[in-house]
Amino acid sequence: MSNVYKPGTGSRAVALDETQLLDTQRAFDSVAADYDGPRGNNELIQRMRLTLWDTVTGEVVPGSRLLDLGCGTGIDAAEFAQRGYQVVASDWSPQMVERTRMRADTIGLSSRVSAVHVGVHQLERIEGTFDGIYSNFGPLNCAPDLEAVANECARLLRPGGKLVFSVMGRVCPWELGYYALKGRFRRATVRATRGATAVGMNRHTIWTYYYLPREFYRAFAPHFSLASYRALSLFLPPPYLVDYYRRRRGWCDQLGKIDDRLGSLPLLRDMGDHFLIVMHRR
Repeated sequence: MSNVYKPGTGSRAVALDETQLLDTQRAFDSVAADYDGPRGNNELIQRMRLTLWDTVTGEVVPGSRLLDLGCGTGIDAAEFAQRGYQVVASDWSPQMVERTRMRADTIGLSSRVSAVHVGVHQLERIEGTFDGIYSNFGPLNCAPDLEAVANECARLLRPGGKLVFSVMGRVCPWELGYYALKGRFRRATVRATRGATAVGMNRHTIWTYYYLPREFYRAFAPHFSLASYRALSLFLPPPYLVDYYRRRRGWCDQLGKIDDRLGSLPLLRDMGDHFLIVMHRR
């Protein structure tokens, strides 16, 4: 359930329950067939993917066993399989799981990619031990109980194993400015909402929590040490503004270089469309 989408209008925060979880599942099922297109895999998304891929490869030795939380259509799982990893790819959307299986079969990597229909709130269903666990583009923003996810990650990850998560942040300057200039002030501040927030996609609803990096880490602190975190798409526009990027590619590529240089600095790393956080199992 790769949580990349063009946000709609957020509603008042609510407590997430089974109904909201099913809303989120239906939303991602509805876009699975075309999610490899601009909605889920444009140039800005791919740039963020590369950062996660290289971070995981730097943290976990190829040949190791990885667990993908919210695999979407399996782009990340297939990449890591090609890099020599064994991957269990999980997602709450059955249509996304089927797309992942088809991708692995098509490229001849089904022996290295096992796709399972398991949401981030159902990790007790997964058995075995992993060397690394990763999640890209915010599936963990849809987890109803982040501490429960952290506890299951601790169970599944060997001592010394690594977590690498891309998470939607609470402070996105581009989003604040973009929607404020359009006069959509409620939309501009949706990430400030506490609790689960309704965000539209394809006439469906995704129930989403937003985090500062330290807020997110707090759930994992009992079992994991914080190694690093950095901003993703801080100076670059967020992926749903890809049309702006395409019109001003040269300028935006320079902004991307600034992201690369400055995105891990104190204060700046607490902002951005997403943040990339790395944790080590104690």
